[in-house]
Formats: sequence, structure tokens, C-alpha cells
Amino acid sequence: MNKEIREILSNPRNQAEEVQALQDTIYVIGGKWKLPIINSICNGNRRFREIERSIPGITTRMLSRELKEMELNKLVKRVEDPDFPTKVEYMSTEYCKSFGGIILEMIRWGKEHRKKIRGK
Repeated sequence: MNKEIREILSNPRNQAEEVQALQDTIYVIGGKWKLPIINSICNGNRRFREIERSIPGITTRMLSRELKEMELNKLVKRVEDPDFPTKVEYMSTEYCKSFGGIILEMIRWGKEHRKKIRGK
């Protein structure tokens, strides 16, 4: 087992702890919309309508609900402009950026998987 893996996994292995950690991660970033929302925000879409337009199929109600949940989980920050009360922007937090590598790896894996199932 390499050093990085040893730092994450306990010795002896604690399966219950590992499963709980996986479930926590899936709870926070799982579902159909959270990763596309994070991707949209990280691609420069800050306003609600910009985010909504960048994600095909998401409804206004679902985006609103997901953004509120993501804010509670410290993944996005809702910023209101005091000079323009109707101007609200959403930004990814440093905490959200901490799993950027995971997202990139998921994109890489997804592309490879798509090639594999297409037989290329």
C-alpha cells in the first residue's frame, strides 16, 4: 500500500468507517445536479439564470433547492450586492475547490469509460 493510501485508510482497515466516509461524500456531492452546478460555477457562471441556462434539463425549483443545500454544506457561497438588492451571485468556496482533483478524475474516468463501452 503506498503512502497516500495509508494516510487515508486505517490499519487495520475499518470497513464501517470507510463506508460512512463514502456515504458522506455521496450525500454531499451526489445526485443528478450537484456536480453540473459546481462545474457551471467553476466555468464562470455566477448568476442564477446563467447557471440555469448552462445546465440542460434543470428546473428553476431544483436549482434553487440544490443551491440552498450546497450552501448549507459549505460548497457554494451566496453573495448579495448591497448596492443592487436584486443582484445575487454564487461562488464556489475554498472547501468546494478542495475536491477539484476528484472532479477532474471523475471527468477523466467518464471519458475513458465512454470510450471503453463504445469499443474504441
